[in-house]
Amino acid sequence: MSEADTAGLGYEQARDQLVEVVKELEAGGLSLEQSLELWEKGEQLAKVCERHLEGARERIEAALASVETDDAE
Repeated sequence: MSEADTAGLGYEQARDQLVEVVKELEAGGLSLEQSLELWEKGEQLAKVCERHLEGARERIEAALASVETDDAE
């Protein structure tokens, strides 16, 4: 799975797919190549989740800053 494949995923979709990747890896029974591919897919999905969470964090900080500005006036 490339970064282009994961770019359009929402947070919940990426998180759910990441959970499935972890389950597959934990279940074992995969070849080294299959495990590496899943690991790489998981890394991409984790990055998508991080980007969504960072965006949410920025929105919260902006909202808080706006409230603080309004309170200061």
